[in-house]
Amino acid sequence: VPYGTVEPWWKAAFVCFVLLLWILGTIENLLSPTRRALDKQLFMPLFALVAFALLQSVPLGSRSHPAIPHQIWNAISADPYQTQFFAAQLLAITFAGALFWRYASTDRRVGALVHVVIAVVVASAVFGIVRQTNQHGIGFGLPLLSPGRGYGQFINANHFALLMEMAFGLLVGMILGGNTKREGLLVYGASLVLVWTALVLANSRGGLLAMMSQIVAAVLLYTVVVPASKRSGARPKILVVLRSLPARILLIVVLLAGVVVGTLWIGGDRLATRFEDLSGSDNPGENRTGGSRNEIWRATWQMFKANPISGVGLGGYWAAITTYHDASGSLTPQEAHNDYLELLASGGIVGAALGGWFLIVLVKRMRANLRSANLFRRGIRYGAVLGIIGVLVHGLFDFGLHMLVNALVFAALVVIATQSEHRSRRSDA
Repeated sequence: VPYGTVEPWWKAAFVCFVLLLWILGTIENLLSPTRRALDKQLFMPLFALVAFALLQSVPLGSRSHPAIPHQIWNAISADPYQTQFFAAQLLAITFAGALFWRYASTDRRVGALVHVVIAVVVASAVFGIVRQTNQHGIGFGLPLLSPGRGYGQFINANHFALLMEMAFGLLVGMILGGNTKREGLLVYGASLVLVWTALVLANSRGGLLAMMSQIVAAVLLYTVVVPASKRSGARPKILVVLRSLPARILLIVVLLAGVVVGTLWIGGDRLATRFEDLSGSDNPGENRTGGSRNEIWRATWQMFKANPISGVGLGGYWAAITTYHDASGSLTPQEAHNDYLELLASGGIVGAALGGWFLIVLVKRMRANLRSANLFRRGIRYGAVLGIIGVLVHGLFDFGLHMLVNALVFAALVVIATQSEHRSRRSDA
């Protein structure tokens, strides 16, 4: 996907395409003798968030500005147009997830979905490695790709890393927890090596921290999802140790400590190095860009405190942050570089509550499904959960889910990890 769907025209095309598929799927479902109802518990928080975003863009009269010769669209959102576009994108991703949920209902179809995700990520990994080793000028298949900027087809290497993390977790789970034949293990192992190599070469610190969190989570969850046949009889000593309470506490402490240290480590990273050390000024304060994550996070928190209930509008972050970003103005943050903090500032307490509602449903479903009696489903759910964990950790430092290709893969992982047990039947239908 070009640039990870960063251009508005590609986002609009994606939204229109998914809406067309949804219309066709709805017609097919109405004509089908056995209608399949949507999983309201899982998708209702997302539909509610779409409705809330549209509510933020409702005109509340007009207002004037001395520098603008016409009336301004007055709404809760600082940028109602972008808020409506955000709602359209979120609706498209939700519809895509609902289509995955409806049609990927058998082991064969779920397997096809998993293999498509792996194929897309491996192709991106190969493209990234080839580009890094062979690009010498501007343009490499795509005209906006510059040497030393971004990775793979992405303009931002952190967004590429997020895509790799999702497949990394999926592959690890399938190798460790699935009922996979030896030939499949060789293919998955080779794919894992490619994905891991590209993730490391992308040089994303958030990506590396998320990957380490996935490894710790894989160890913590292994004794839960390991096939029953491996737990029967005499248990290996390693399983006994991992299932002990002290070992679990130690792993959790390591995970939390890694996240905290990583937050401090990555939070101080300067995002606008090209603005550093500007010459020709006697007052260094005039050139302070405020380009570190810590400075952006502080400004975002101030914005939330000024708009605590309904926020500044989902998609309106970039327009509102200028009031709270205490810097020279050479750099205006477009995102908070923390998905949770941005949701809090953009949606206020209401938006954060809707996001928390979705996460609670997601965690409950994942926890219940990891004990599936179906070895195939248990393995891919294990992998999907690890991929989701990588996204949740990386979301502390970046905004990779703003890229529609990442959001689409994430939606697929959510469906794989949360489908109800009664839909886990083995069939070729």
